[in-house]
Amino acid sequence: MAVLGPGGVGGLLAALLARAGHRVICLAGPGTADHLARHGLTVRSARYGDFTAPVTAGTGLGEPVDACLITVKHTALPAALERIPPAALGEGLLLPLLNGVEHPALLRGRYAPRRVVAAAIRVESTRTAPGVIEHTSPFAGIDAAAPAGAPDAVRSRLAGLAAALTAAGVRTTLREDEAAVLWSKMAFLAPLALLTTRYGEPVGGIRSGHRAELRALLAETVAVAAACGAPADAAELLGFWDALPAGMKSSMQRDAEAGRPLELDAIGGALLRAAEAHGIPVPTAAALVAALPG
Repeated sequence: MAVLGPGGVGGLLAALLARAGHRVICLAGPGTADHLARHGLTVRSARYGDFTAPVTAGTGLGEPVDACLITVKHTALPAALERIPPAALGEGLLLPLLNGVEHPALLRGRYAPRRVVAAAIRVESTRTAPGVIEHTSPFAGIDAAAPAGAPDAVRSRLAGLAAALTAAGVRTTLREDEAAVLWSKMAFLAPLALLTTRYGEPVGGIRSGHRAELRALLAETVAVAAACGAPADAAELLGFWDALPAGMKSSMQRDAEAGRPLELDAIGGALLRAAEAHGIPVPTAAALVAALPG
């Protein structure tokens, strides 16, 4: 299988799959690809241990694969997709583990629509140096749903991929509802990303110092998620927030701290567009998006 973007998330998954005995092709820029080909991927994790796994690496996909995990940032997605020519992918699945909810439509405009699988990952993992991944969350899990009307061959291949990921240590659950997969994560992700980035504080600081705003934002995102076909419970999400490590940061907050482009449009912008489409007022979300650099 292949991994496009072996950073914090992609690097962790590639290393775990390689450690489990799978041949993994990491697709990246020339410098990163060369480094990975020579040194492999090193993971530091309280959950998975510290280890180094060898991987194959290149700048573009040159052979068919069973599946390609897409783990780049939204801001880098259009350029990164040039590394996966549709003809080279063959019959392989595309499993995008991106933030937001709008990317499946983009990918289905470029690749065979029924081979693009909606998926969401919950994990905190960061690339601290080329080929070095620090996994800091006590959890890592994936939900995925085959496209409506997908043939049995696609469903069978997806089941095989889910089994491989689960055996490697990342429990992967197959769902029937694509909207539920995407929006159940969005209902959690949007408040996390917007609030931690806006105030420059980790989870602990948000839930203690900005709790009223957190509650309001959770209520807004839950309302939008329900309108999009994914009912959620704001009280349940707040309880999940309260169980998170106090020092946890969102990936968008880390990008802001490092001066990297933000996935603001993919997360906050997508939330506002969905709210507008369904006529749902989201003043808290709109104020946060307006306060952040686009």
